[in-house]
Amino acid sequence: MTAKTTRLFLSLTLAPLALGLAACKADPAADAAKVEGPKGDAVAAVAPPAGKAWSDVVDATPDGGMRMGNPAAPIKVIEYGSLTCPGCAKLAQEGFAPLVTNYVSTGKVSFEFRSFAIHPQDVPLTVLVRCAPKEAFFPLIEQIYSNFNAMNAVYGDKPRLAQAEQAMTLPPAQRWAAFSQVVGYTDFFAARGVAKDQANACLSDLSKATLVADQAKKYGESGITGTPTLFINGTKLGVSDWAGLESGLKAAGAR
Repeated sequence: MTAKTTRLFLSLTLAPLALGLAACKADPAADAAKVEGPKGDAVAAVAPPAGKAWSDVVDATPDGGMRMGNPAAPIKVIEYGSLTCPGCAKLAQEGFAPLVTNYVSTGKVSFEFRSFAIHPQDVPLTVLVRCAPKEAFFPLIEQIYSNFNAMNAVYGDKPRLAQAEQAMTLPPAQRWAAFSQVVGYTDFFAARGVAKDQANACLSDLSKATLVADQAKKYGESGITGTPTLFINGTKLGVSDWAGLESGLKAAGAR
C-alpha cells in the first residue's frame, strides 16, 4: 500500500484502531528468539459429534475470535491475523486445507482465528465475515485469502480510491456500506451467500465496526505486534508459516 493510500485510509477510520501497534509481518522479537512451542506426547484422536465433522463445530470465543473444532481439543492453535495482510494470506493459502484435514478433523487440534484490524479496511471485512452465520466464518476467511491479490488490486486504482474517499464523507452510518460497494466487498460477499441488504445492514450498524476497532486496540495493548502471530496452547511461536506451525503441532502431540 502506498503512503498516499495509507494516509487516505487513516483519514477514513470511524473508531480508534491499533494502527502502528501491529505490522503486517511476523513478530520480529519472536522470530529473533526462535521461540519453540510446547512439547507433548502423542494425543489420541477424538470422534466428532454424531453426523458432524469437527470442522462443522464453530463457536465464538470470549476474546473476540471464532474457533473451529473440538472445544476440548488438547492442542489449541490461535492466530491473530489481518484480513488484508499478505503474510496471513500466504499462511492460509498453504496451510488452511492441511490444518483442517490433517489436524482439526481428528479432534486433536482446535483452531481459533482472531481478526486483528491493523488496516482500516480490515474493519468492513471483519464486520462482513461476522455478518454471515457462524458456520460460514472460516469458509469466508479462506475465500478472502484465496482471492487476496484480486481483492486488493482496487487499492492501486486511483479513480476507485477517489470514489472510496467520497463514500467516507457520507453520514457515519452510511460510510462503510458505501465504501464496501465501491471497493467490491459487497459483491464479493454477495457471491458467497451474504445478501447485499444483509451486508448493508451489518455495515450500517456502527456498534459492529466499533467492536472490531476496540478488539484491535486490546490485542495491540496485550503485546501482539505483528500478523500473523501464532500460539499453541498459550505459547507464542517464533514462526509465521505453515511449515513452522505444522512442526509445532507435531511437537505438541498432533502426530
